[in-house]
Amino acid sequence: MTEEPQPRYFQTYISAAPLAVFRMAFGLLILASVVRFWAKGWIAELYLQPKLFFPYYGLEFIKPLGGYTYALFAVCGLCALLVALGWHYRPAAAGLFLSFTYIELMDKSTYLNHYYFVSLVALMLVFLPAAAAFSMDAARRPARRYDQVPRWTVDALRLLVGIVYVYAGLAKLNSDWLLAAAPLRIWLPAKNDLPLVGFLFNYPATAYLFSWFGAFYDLTVPFFLLNRLTRPYAYAAVVVFHVLTAILFPIGMFPYVMIVAALIFFPAEFHLRLLERARRLLRLGAEEPRPAAPLVYRPRVRLALLIGFALFFMVQLLAPLRYWLYPRELFWTEEGYRFSWRVMLMEKLGQVQFKVVDAATGRARLVNNGEHLSVLQEKMMATQPDMMLQFAHYLRAYYIGQGVNNPRVYADAYVSLNGRLGQAFIDPTVDLARQTEGFAPKPWILPFTDEITGL
Repeated sequence: MTEEPQPRYFQTYISAAPLAVFRMAFGLLILASVVRFWAKGWIAELYLQPKLFFPYYGLEFIKPLGGYTYALFAVCGLCALLVALGWHYRPAAAGLFLSFTYIELMDKSTYLNHYYFVSLVALMLVFLPAAAAFSMDAARRPARRYDQVPRWTVDALRLLVGIVYVYAGLAKLNSDWLLAAAPLRIWLPAKNDLPLVGFLFNYPATAYLFSWFGAFYDLTVPFFLLNRLTRPYAYAAVVVFHVLTAILFPIGMFPYVMIVAALIFFPAEFHLRLLERARRLLRLGAEEPRPAAPLVYRPRVRLALLIGFALFFMVQLLAPLRYWLYPRELFWTEEGYRFSWRVMLMEKLGQVQFKVVDAATGRARLVNNGEHLSVLQEKMMATQPDMMLQFAHYLRAYYIGQGVNNPRVYADAYVSLNGRLGQAFIDPTVDLARQTEGFAPKPWILPFTDEITGL
């Protein structure tokens, strides 16, 4: 008697429940984020009141839409709700990806890692069958309800979460983080007024403990979440770790995003129990019992999806390593820093004075940055060379409009990195208004006088 051949990985199926729970939690979390953003008045503060914005290179056409920016946020919130409900799911997921990503790219000064993560997840949801079951679409069209989905569709989300954590951990393997406990030894004493535990933050040992545990946590938690025996303890660590970071640091929704995302590592039975409890809580009727129906893609569709996701993950694996293409200290130049899961790795403070010189008369004017930038924009621009370059180009255009003949723009900038003494940051003899933006290294950034070793 011969054994039946076991199905290959891409031909195995599991319950659609993990995707359904992830879809609901993710959609509701993004909806809450949009409501919070709107209620706090941040739409006007960040995207209507500033006089200029800092677009990403090559994406200069993406800019705030004036009063229609409110409509953009409304569309984003509506799409998030529709994704959560699984109603018109595919166009809603596409709308969520496009609207959220547009918001994310309007101004570089608002960059956060979890915005990037949300955009990536929203893009994946467009192509994942997260509304195959436990959705309004499935309820409206029972013939197209699928209780089983290909295993790889769930593992794709697990892989993305794992990449985020592991790269965040690898980024912490540097001398500042491990040997100097920087920047936590700078940040934690500011929280010494917390009840019961605040006094502990005054001790350098606490900063070292947090630094080493943070690196260990990021590097190992995806693997502990994958293991059945360690999963409950690992998820408890996820909750404690991210709640603690939410209390200590102003990093918005990122902790809650990661707490929700880590649920994808639990088995289907766990998600089925969650869905049943939600059904009882909402007093919804039970779905009609029916044989478990698997979602079977047509061969060409499956091949296209697998190729697309392979390319997607290749980009996710390579993009964080692009800093290897730049010869100088990453934390100093920040060339290749964004979109690489480097979370809370440095305390960087800067001060920059711009000088505009009339090429015809030689007359110099000192610029009051605050007359042109919001508080957030001025703070971010003072440490990021590409933003300084953009501001210099803005100043050139502005002073031409003020009647200055062929203005030249120079920057006198000093930056302190992770508690070091400030040092000159930009070559003050270079006319930034005539430098071009691009992916090439910026020679007008002055060398870093210290050394940070590690990955």
